[in-house]
Amino acid sequence: MPVLVAAVAVVGVLCVLDLLLTFGVIRRLREHTELITRISAPDVPVISLTTGESPSAFSAITMNGTPVTGPAGLRTVAFLSTTCSVCPGRVAPFMQYLIDHRIGKQDVLAVVVGLDDDRPSYTDQLAKVAQVSPARHNDELTKAFKVVGYPAFCLLGTDGAVLATTHDPALLPVPVAV
Repeated sequence: MPVLVAAVAVVGVLCVLDLLLTFGVIRRLREHTELITRISAPDVPVISLTTGESPSAFSAITMNGTPVTGPAGLRTVAFLSTTCSVCPGRVAPFMQYLIDHRIGKQDVLAVVVGLDDDRPSYTDQLAKVAQVSPARHNDELTKAFKVVGYPAFCLLGTDGAVLATTHDPALLPVPVAV
């Protein structure tokens, strides 16, 4: 009988320890969930320029050889990467945003970042609604906007200052009238 009582006591102590460890793991998982939610929240900018800042002056050449300078004159700039798995799915919503808000091709720059021989299929789609410029990461264009992730969409004011940045074009606000 004393052995049985000792065995039950040992099992009880192990159960209490297991319960304490489980509570600790649950608490830690909640902390991690909050961190992940904060990192992936839609209001976390993917372009490090903040609202009100202006990108530095830049010049680019589009796929058809047309020079583009900015930021003056541009209303929307998109940064997509050939290595980004999310980017192809954001092209159609971006195009729809441009159509819905009647933003003309001359006011839009779509920057496709990748190697010279990389040309994703969506560049032809984008060329219908935007000036498409091939680029490399850390070149003049990506540095001007301080791009830190892809896809990145930026709405500019009439003065060239950033009004909004996001990873999802559906989250861009309605542009101000020009």
